[in-house]
Amino acid sequence: MAKEVRELEHEEFPLAEKVWTHYRGQKADPARERIFGIFIDGTLAATARCTRHPGGLEMDCVFTLDEHRGHGYAREVVQMLLEECGSETIYIHSTLPLIEFYGSLGFEPIPEARLPESIRERFIFCFGEMAGCNVAPMMRSPRTR
Repeated sequence: MAKEVRELEHEEFPLAEKVWTHYRGQKADPARERIFGIFIDGTLAATARCTRHPGGLEMDCVFTLDEHRGHGYAREVVQMLLEECGSETIYIHSTLPLIEFYGSLGFEPIPEARLPESIRERFIFCFGEMAGCNVAPMMRSPRTR
């Protein structure tokens, strides 16, 4: 089994979008985003996306296809993203069950008010109650390495 962990080229972003059809149908924006992936035998199996917002960086779309779960690919692809983008603070909206996973990668829970407005507004539908939407804001400082 051949494994390759790397940043996707812009022309490969449709591969990530295909993976994301299983994960809320996200779309990629080459002007603001960097996408990292793990390819297994030439097929994109896991992704993590870093998006530049006016207020800072956000990581999301950490997703592994069902048939590739249980091999640590999510951790591996997030670690690559952190190596490449981690010189700045990175914010995430973690699902509640994954707080411990992200904590092991240096992320810390923060109050919703500490999120940059441009990132916080992506979850405006939670009406200030992110826990009610099954998410918790977290951040990773550049010094957490």
